[in-house]
Amino acid sequence: MKKIRILVADDHFLLREGLAAVIAGQEDIELVAEATNGQEAIELFRLHRPDVTLMDLQMPIMNGIDAITEIRRHWPNARFIVLTTYQGDVQALRALKAGASGYLLKSMLRKELLDAIRLVHAGKKRIPPEIAAEIADHVTDDALSDREVEVLRRVAAGNSNKIIAEQLVVSEGTIKGHIKSILSKLGANDRTHAVTIAMKRGFIDG
Repeated sequence: MKKIRILVADDHFLLREGLAAVIAGQEDIELVAEATNGQEAIELFRLHRPDVTLMDLQMPIMNGIDAITEIRRHWPNARFIVLTTYQGDVQALRALKAGASGYLLKSMLRKELLDAIRLVHAGKKRIPPEIAAEIADHVTDDALSDREVEVLRRVAAGNSNKIIAEQLVVSEGTIKGHIKSILSKLGANDRTHAVTIAMKRGFIDG
């Protein structure tokens, strides 16, 4: 029987070791390579052409979404399952748009990983119901612009409007306008609430 060949890309050694142990016990699945960042994942994909790649979102040098995008540019039929700690709809949607077929929270791996690998290999998608519901909840929301996300990152870092305006070389009034728009789009009461919502949904990293 031809085995499903797996590439794992994650910068945490213990997680890679755990995934390797789970896969090692399967007759129909084998681990062919391990990458510690997105750039390595691209090189190892080129070398091994795995059937399914398990891709972490947050990695050094190059993140998972950029790596998926780059791999699919050369190999459009490449199949990916994203592994993440983020439950937010923004990250999930970004990963799916980049070409991921599966999206699993790391807390689910022990129970759901093997089924997800087999499903995605068979050409199906695997999105946990709670993440699908999260995406559906926000499907009609106005998305934050890149500039608004940038402003929010700087708010999260503890900067005042005045300092953010200086950093981005715009007027303080412009930043106030961005903040007002951000609060409205996120349904937030104030700046702190906006940062909390943005982290939960995956607009900015926690």
